[in-house]
Amino acid sequence: METTPQGEATSDRSLYALTGADALPFLQGMLTNDVLPLAKTPGIVWAALLTPQGKYLADLFVVRTPDALLLDIKTDIAEATIRRLSMYRLRADVLITATDLPVARGLGPQPAGALPDPRHPALGWRHYGQTGALPQIDWNALRVAHLIPETGVELTPETYILEAGFEALHGVDFRKGCYVGQEVTARMKHKTELRKGLTRLAIAGSAPIGCEILAEGKPAGTLYTQSAGAALAHLRFDKPGALTANGVPLTRL
Repeated sequence: METTPQGEATSDRSLYALTGADALPFLQGMLTNDVLPLAKTPGIVWAALLTPQGKYLADLFVVRTPDALLLDIKTDIAEATIRRLSMYRLRADVLITATDLPVARGLGPQPAGALPDPRHPALGWRHYGQTGALPQIDWNALRVAHLIPETGVELTPETYILEAGFEALHGVDFRKGCYVGQEVTARMKHKTELRKGLTRLAIAGSAPIGCEILAEGKPAGTLYTQSAGAALAHLRFDKPGALTANGVPLTRL
């Protein structure tokens, strides 16, 4: 008899099953990361779906379990993401169907069948098919500590993924070949120096998520998730001087 993973249940993720001979090649041409290794062995890959202009549409996990090929997507954007993927399917032998499989995630020892979160070791593991306990882990604190952007918070339709740390978080592969938005992403990697990006700041208080950051009174970025005196922000690197958000002092870390 299988045991429940010693992690917590998620209530904000949707799982979709992919079937058909072209499932992985189809995703390979759509997503920012290399998913073809999943043809050989169970595993998990984090990747983004971009617009042709290279801006963020969605991020998701592509998961190979012994029994299925799955897409793990935040529920808020899941239907729109599947519609977008389906637009490009054309005659490919790919079928995407919703499932009712639960997702559990946790820290500490990895239970049988779980897969390590590919973004950062501090994010522990994910398990597909068994329900976990009630949520108790402060994931926002972990995200702030390790510069992990979240769907719909730090990751928005105006985001360029390299400015959101996707390279450091293993969310993009520069050797895999073409995908939607690849040309812009490659140009940002090889031909430009990033002038803004996801940054961790100390915050002396709190301020609304999404409020403007000022440097000596001039716009310098946007404030996002906050935890334990620190915050994630999208910040211009060329704006020196004292920082504030909604009047609250910020300090570069």
